[in-house]
Amino acid sequence: MNNNHYPHPIIAREGWPFLTIAVVVALLTSALWGAWSIPFWIIALFVLQFFRDPPRVIPQQANAVLSPADGRIVVVARAHDPYTDREALKISVFMNVFNVHSNRSPVDGRIETVQYFPGKFVNADLDKASLENERNALAITTTSGHSVTCVQVAGLIARRILCYVKAGDNLARGQRYGFIRFGSRVDVYLPLTAVPKVTVGEKVSATETILAEL
Repeated sequence: MNNNHYPHPIIAREGWPFLTIAVVVALLTSALWGAWSIPFWIIALFVLQFFRDPPRVIPQQANAVLSPADGRIVVVARAHDPYTDREALKISVFMNVFNVHSNRSPVDGRIETVQYFPGKFVNADLDKASLENERNALAITTTSGHSVTCVQVAGLIARRILCYVKAGDNLARGQRYGFIRFGSRVDVYLPLTAVPKVTVGEKVSATETILAEL
């Protein structure tokens, strides 16, 4: 495994400011009020689990499309990909607040475009969130020449999408490229010839679960 894919193991770098504040507040309330600080320690533990960012085993199957996020499958269907203007197989992963929110590349390939859209913050479990919510789309051409679109979609609580790559960058499968704070989803658009390997309702793990085969 290439450690460059996981530069901040165990705890995501995005979480350190939140975790530091939560622990400092919990320590202060412990010193001042003793047992009354328990709710603040619970909050600190929640922040700790939300921003965990564990390394993952990367499948080496050449035609595999890996899950870009932890969560639950909410869509496996034909749909229009508005970012590359084509008909595609759409697979969507919904992340709740207890899932790891680090986003990882589903394929090996080159980023053709990065498109950011400000938007609403409706429940990311709803399909309309794909087109109405704040979102950031990567159009990727795989090393085998396939077109794959990976879209970070903010959710009901999420208020910031973080993306650390740009057009022209090369991505390796499993490579960490972004983060979404507090509840969200990731949509993946694939060629219609792709064969889905997951079903609606199935729980998936970022990088380790194969969503489809190209």
